[in-house]
Amino acid sequence: MTDANLSEYLVLSRGQWDADKSPQEIQRAIDAFYDWHDELVAAGRMRTGQRLAREGRRVSRAGIVDGPFTEAREIIGGYWFFLAASLDEAADLAARNPCMACGLSFDVRPIETERASAYRPGNETPDSGG
Repeated sequence: MTDANLSEYLVLSRGQWDADKSPQEIQRAIDAFYDWHDELVAAGRMRTGQRLAREGRRVSRAGIVDGPFTEAREIIGGYWFFLAASLDEAADLAARNPCMACGLSFDVRPIETERASAYRPGNETPDSGG
């Protein structure tokens, strides 16, 4: 499969480690994650991302306030990108992430290649109420 057949998918790492897992269990999952990650990067199926720092700011028309602003199960801990032939294939790759065994979950989203438009529905478009 060539890169021309692959689309890019953003993966967001969510949640927190299970409270009943020992630091040793968590570290084993982290080590396994980096092995898995490096294999996928070497195979051209993953692009590296970054872990996110704990602090943050929310910027809106109401001003700038300290964050993050999510419940523990919704915390975003980091991101990276998959290169896959479909959303299902990208989700299957995410399902192999070793950190799932210790409580994390992953959102997989296709990258929208078109610019935003007020005339085309997108993530920011309010529901019509129907």
